[in-house]
Amino acid sequence: MDGFKKRLSDSVQVRLSVALALAILLVAALAGMFAFVSALGEAHEMQDDTLRQVAVLFDRQQMTLNYPAADKIAGDDEESRVIVQYLSDSSRAIGANDDNLLPLPFPTTLPDGLSTLNIAGEEFRALVRTIARGERIVVAQETGVRDKEARESALRSLLPFLILFPVLLLVVGDLVRKLFRPIATLSDEIDRRDQQALHPINEHRLPTEIRPFVVAINRLLARVAQAMETQRRFIADAAHELRSPMTALSLQAERLKATPMPEQAVERLLPLSQGIERSRKLIDQLLALAAAQSNSERPQTKVSVHAIYRRVLEDLLPLAECKDIDIGVESTEDVHVVINEMDLLILVRNLADNAIRYTPGGGRVDLSVERVQDSVILQVRDSGPGITNDEQGRVFDPFYRSVGTEQAGSGLGLSIVRAIAERTGARVSLGFTDEVTRRGLCVSIELKKGLC
Repeated sequence: MDGFKKRLSDSVQVRLSVALALAILLVAALAGMFAFVSALGEAHEMQDDTLRQVAVLFDRQQMTLNYPAADKIAGDDEESRVIVQYLSDSSRAIGANDDNLLPLPFPTTLPDGLSTLNIAGEEFRALVRTIARGERIVVAQETGVRDKEARESALRSLLPFLILFPVLLLVVGDLVRKLFRPIATLSDEIDRRDQQALHPINEHRLPTEIRPFVVAINRLLARVAQAMETQRRFIADAAHELRSPMTALSLQAERLKATPMPEQAVERLLPLSQGIERSRKLIDQLLALAAAQSNSERPQTKVSVHAIYRRVLEDLLPLAECKDIDIGVESTEDVHVVINEMDLLILVRNLADNAIRYTPGGGRVDLSVERVQDSVILQVRDSGPGITNDEQGRVFDPFYRSVGTEQAGSGLGLSIVRAIAERTGARVSLGFTDEVTRRGLCVSIELKKGLC
């Protein structure tokens, strides 16, 4: 009961359904009462007409009366029978307390017309009529059976209400659900959007009552998109402005290395050069992240995955050789996809660079690609320590680095990968290269669009 009250207070759909159901119930009850009373009155009127028709028939046919004996006649229903007798014969009633013996003791002073009176302990509906011969007759019937038949007839008139009421409730409930379906569809559409999809919602297909709410959401999305674009532009501008002085510092450090210096100064110059190099890499990755998060359209072409792998290997092979890491492409069959070439290159390069940096010396990094039905799966596997299940949801956050790692880095590589994947419609998943020992990182990129 508490759950229903909570739903009633929280849900407009439930409140509307309950309100309509109560309104239908109230209208049906009032209409049923009116129909019952009306049908009951009409049934009594028809029964009174029957008495009139019997009296008219008796007068027209100039019938005479011969009161039957007390013995029962086959087919005679004492409760529903219609009694006809001369009103003057009431004084010769055989049984004053028995309504089965005719004539019955009707008052001889009854006026012409219909009346209800008690005769021999039973209620009768009686019609008194003066016929053409000048005699007065009374046509009567017990009111008990009349009322019973009238009630049954009136109750039969209520059957359509009793049948249609639950059907109408079901129809109204279904109509309310269908009327609220656009809201559920809109909610599902917004829920399926990724973080970068801030385009306006199409409000033209929505009901007028919901449209102002959707317009307000569109304005909010526009403000959020503008704020995010301003943030990306700031990061890109700041990184771009820092690139020139960092390049100058790097050149000065290189020149300083060539200058004769004391041994102590040379030892201090080495960490300075490494710090400058890390800063330059951070600036480059900030620019790459800003570009990856940008919503600007990029030209898409038919790209060979193996060609991208070759370019990545050419760029990163010196780094892999420094750590004595065996890096190569496992798959022999090439696959072509329709995507922006630079996006795919940055995505694969960041994954491979990340694998090389976190794989111990003498390890292995493998790149592969395969078709799986209507998708293309790109994988980068390494023999490093891998990423625990608890950390797999956080490694895509900017500047996040696994606890205990000794590798120098900015923590932006996987953030760039996720930004490109979300913009291109790809799906990124993390796993272990060796599921048994739960060692090594396996990054899978599923491309569902643009398969050639």
